[in-house]
Amino acid sequence: MTELIPAPRGAVAGSGEVRLARHSRLYADTAGEGVAHWLSAALRQSTGLPLREGRERDDARGDGIGLRLAPGLGPEEYRLVSDRNGVLIEGGGAAGVFWGAQTLRQLLGPDAYRRAPLGRDRAWTVPYLTIEDAPRFRWRGLMLDVARHFMPKDGVLRYLDLMAAHKLNVFHFHLTDDQGWRIEIERHPRLTEIGSWRTRTKTGHRASPLWEDKPHGGYYTQDDIREIVAYAAERHITVVPEIDVPGHSQAAIAAYPELGNTDVIDTTALSVWDTWGINPNVLAPTDNTLRFYEGVFEEVLGLFPSEFVHIGGDECPKDQWRRSETAQARIRELGLADEDQLQSWFIGHFGTWLAERGRRLIGWDEILEGGLAEGAAVSSWRGYAGGIAAARAGHDVVMCPEQQVYLDHRQDPGPGEPVPIGWVRTLEDVYRFEPVPPELTPGEARHVLGTQANLWTEVMEDHARVDYQAFPRLAAFAEVAWSALPAPAERDFAGFQRRMTAHYRRLDALGVAYRPPTGPLPWQQRPGVLGRPKDGPPPHR
Repeated sequence: MTELIPAPRGAVAGSGEVRLARHSRLYADTAGEGVAHWLSAALRQSTGLPLREGRERDDARGDGIGLRLAPGLGPEEYRLVSDRNGVLIEGGGAAGVFWGAQTLRQLLGPDAYRRAPLGRDRAWTVPYLTIEDAPRFRWRGLMLDVARHFMPKDGVLRYLDLMAAHKLNVFHFHLTDDQGWRIEIERHPRLTEIGSWRTRTKTGHRASPLWEDKPHGGYYTQDDIREIVAYAAERHITVVPEIDVPGHSQAAIAAYPELGNTDVIDTTALSVWDTWGINPNVLAPTDNTLRFYEGVFEEVLGLFPSEFVHIGGDECPKDQWRRSETAQARIRELGLADEDQLQSWFIGHFGTWLAERGRRLIGWDEILEGGLAEGAAVSSWRGYAGGIAAARAGHDVVMCPEQQVYLDHRQDPGPGEPVPIGWVRTLEDVYRFEPVPPELTPGEARHVLGTQANLWTEVMEDHARVDYQAFPRLAAFAEVAWSALPAPAERDFAGFQRRMTAHYRRLDALGVAYRPPTGPLPWQQRPGVLGRPKDGPPPHR
């Protein structure tokens, strides 16, 4: 009970245990049927128990599992009771039942996360206890960048399982950037024919002299996307796609040169970018560009049912617009003051376009510059300031400050840390992260939808490197996002570390290549590959 991650709101231990056996059954009402299918499949493969499904719970046997809705609980709230009648999980909605099932899996022990039984006799038991639990935030997110280094579909599905195991419920899918376009758009086939691969890749930070001289690429077909979205939905995870505009767009311009500022540079000479940093090649603010991306977003909306669609909006250099007569004519035509307002107009166009179709725009905090349309939301990444400004202006916010929850940043100052990026963010640092700035009033704080950890993959060439950067810190982040923790200085990190002792065994069973507490293993290091470490502690605000 004391080893659960994230920590539940309340738990009371009893005396005794429920023993699951071959004749144990799984009961669910209509609303819990989908969760029952998931739970029976997950436990059948790890325990070997048949766990046949039924409708009516039989308390007389005392060894079954019941799943049902309970009036009065919130949509993601659940109650788990294990006693002489068996295990009963009640939720305010199917999502609540599902999170209760995730807690049950933890209670069964690390081997409940394996993909096949270990073939030795063992008892599968759940201690008698009562757990009352609910999430602190409605947005508990993970952003995965598959544009810089492509992650094949099976890897994405695996990360959805890892998110579900940690009660995270928003998958921010970063699908396009200068280094690759990863989603099939049927009306614009060159986006994947040309934009989905590059001829070589910088190894390490952009100042590194090293290159991987082989093509890198990949993309998801529309059927792949449908599968990913459906797989996520079964786990009560919402997928929020990101299609970057107007910056971070060289892969699109390489595929369709007319999207770039053709009166400033020869866009036909551009290829998919093979290095890192802020790219000067941005979209031209023309009607052609707007119509092109409206077509892209039409197909995106058909694939992703999410309320929010992320449009990037960050790191858009204005130099080409300053030199472009086409861009300057657009500024004069619209009566704008400068190029910053031109970017605001560009973002605002898609905010209105999405709102007309019942969706909401979300973007990085640069979209605040020049004003933001009603209903749009902000991902606050440059510290807390953007989120504070957005909340005070009445906009919803997802807190994901670079200084706190960018998991591509290094975990230790030691020389063995692979390709060290950014500031040192230890497991304890992440555990003490507080998503709601104290400067906000209670009314303003209600605009904080939640929080999100970000995984940018410039120096993560495969899933093992992603695992290393994500874990164990993602477990600490999940507790911050779910649990009602005290103020950062008052949090029991020593207690969290004790619970992590059991959680490492769960991660082992799941095959996660996490960073060990004692430091990187020899094969996790990248000696000689230049990173981009930042000196000193990160700024807090």
